[in-house]
Amino acid sequence: MYSLLAVICLLVFLFSLVAKRAERSMFTGPILFLLAGMLLGEAGAGWVSPQITPDVLRVLADITLALLLFADGAHSDRASLRDHAQLPVRMLAIGIPGSILLGVAVGIVLLPAFDLWQLAIMATALAATDAALGKSVVSDPRVPTYIRSTLNVESGLNDGLCVPILLVFIALSQSHHGDEPGMIALALTAQEIGIGLLVGLTVAGLGFQLIALAKARGFINSLWKRVPTVMLALLCFALTQSLHGSGYIAAFSGGLLFGHLARQRVHHMVVDAEGIGEVLGLTTWFLFGAAVVPIVSQRLSWDVVAYALCCLTFVRMVPALVSLIGSGVSMKHALFMAWFGPRGLASIVFAIIILHEQVKEGDDIAVIIACTIFLSVILHGLSAAPLAHRFTKS
Repeated sequence: MYSLLAVICLLVFLFSLVAKRAERSMFTGPILFLLAGMLLGEAGAGWVSPQITPDVLRVLADITLALLLFADGAHSDRASLRDHAQLPVRMLAIGIPGSILLGVAVGIVLLPAFDLWQLAIMATALAATDAALGKSVVSDPRVPTYIRSTLNVESGLNDGLCVPILLVFIALSQSHHGDEPGMIALALTAQEIGIGLLVGLTVAGLGFQLIALAKARGFINSLWKRVPTVMLALLCFALTQSLHGSGYIAAFSGGLLFGHLARQRVHHMVVDAEGIGEVLGLTTWFLFGAAVVPIVSQRLSWDVVAYALCCLTFVRMVPALVSLIGSGVSMKHALFMAWFGPRGLASIVFAIIILHEQVKEGDDIAVIIACTIFLSVILHGLSAAPLAHRFTKS
């Protein structure tokens, strides 16, 4: 265990020394740590052999998402969101159901062994885009502000919106439904979103006021002054999850309100939460490369790879492009936004949920999800800097 910890700490230390250069290069942090896990794990040199359980990986991914979603929400350009609010709404309202429907359609052709419910479960797990993987794009000043804001909000909310849909499909696949499927979906969606928004906004609003009061009274010393924001982000997520709401929506909406209240102080107050989230994210990708990729590589087939590539291109991009018709967005910008829907930590969590719920053929579904995630880390990571650079040239 300590050798694994030593390797991760060494890699994070070395990466921290070149992080500024890395964020503008083709080789992003997730790519480097994913490849490092593959090279040093059992499938490579065999220096580390992490005996990681799905629960550990899920908790790590959830904590990472909670911190990064809160930070992304806090850093959102609210002026740009007001001017272009229709864009993320379009991409969520049309993009999510469109991606699920196309994912099922492609699955019928490429993966005939799965039934409709299994394909719907898999398509939903892969409809969620990853705020952490998309960070290199949404934080790149070369990319127009409205594009960054749209992708930031889309990735911040679609994870939470996909959760109730996934749970409905799982219930239907196991015949655990006495009511109409539509009513189940509406009830779960209202519960996830409603509780998420209520808890996220309440906790963030009250938390900020308490932080401001404590600072004004001189109750916080220099050692502890940045701890409250980190704990506030995690509290938004954990409390909402315990109340059966969407912790992802709570973290992002809480971050939005926190950023609005903090204004010019937002970076100073949120930087530690973002930094910890980045470190945990890189750790997750190292473990994914060391423990998950070797298992997936043994079960790959042409149809699995073909489906994964379709999910990253046709299944994601067509609904996104359709959603932007009539919005005034140029084709160049629309293609950029349609392409950058990376699959990552949220899909890892969804795969673990599928395994826990003992969905029929769940192991095979998890393999396909993991293959798609692996390809997304590589393809979206390698393309982020070159495509962002094209905005500078134009």
